[in-house]
Amino acid sequence: MRVVIFGASGMIGHGALRACLLDDTVTEVLAVVRSPLRVDHPKLRQITHTDFTDFSPIQDQFTDLDACFYCLGVSAVGHTEDAYTRITLDYTLAAARTLYAASPAITFLYVSGEGADPTGTSRQMWARVKGRTENELGAMEMKAHMFRPGYIQPVDGAVSRTTLYRVVYRITGVLYPILRRVVPRYVTTTRSVGRAMLAVARADGAAPTLLRNGDINDFALGHPPARPTAS
Repeated sequence: MRVVIFGASGMIGHGALRACLLDDTVTEVLAVVRSPLRVDHPKLRQITHTDFTDFSPIQDQFTDLDACFYCLGVSAVGHTEDAYTRITLDYTLAAARTLYAASPAITFLYVSGEGADPTGTSRQMWARVKGRTENELGAMEMKAHMFRPGYIQPVDGAVSRTTLYRVVYRITGVLYPILRRVVPRYVTTTRSVGRAMLAVARADGAAPTLLRNGDINDFALGHPPARPTAS
């Protein structure tokens, strides 16, 4: 399996990259980055690119890919709706369209978020934009799956790039073992998200279009849900 990852320098991308590098069935990982990652591995090839609204200059490097793990994203805090839409919607669609043109059989896995609103009626700006992004991806002909994780505990060295989130994770990290026992369907880890992405990509379109924390954990453990998750 040949995989491309967007957002490998982020917390969730770290989990996706680690899962790919540890998996023997993944033969190559392309990481599209603005700045080189501090990771050296025989399977990893980094592609430095600065304009995330136009990937046509590197489209020829996207041929014969099996899956895309799109983990790129930012917190809505401190961003206007226009700026957040540019990063969340425009960047994502630019990547998806270029990848589909180069590798029509690719499976695109998009990390959205619990609470994303495809109806566009939410008062939360981020929810509307994430929901719109899901809708746009779902309307494409490519195989696309939306991951809507809720609480994600960073593990294996994963670190959030948002200062506020890092503080929150330090506090909740102490409580995570309790949360995992009490409400296992509502929490997950960066490790599980990465493993679930690989499992969904291997399912070749048979996995649910929408996956929430419980589904993510099931796929990570090798026990995918019997029925697609309703939106």
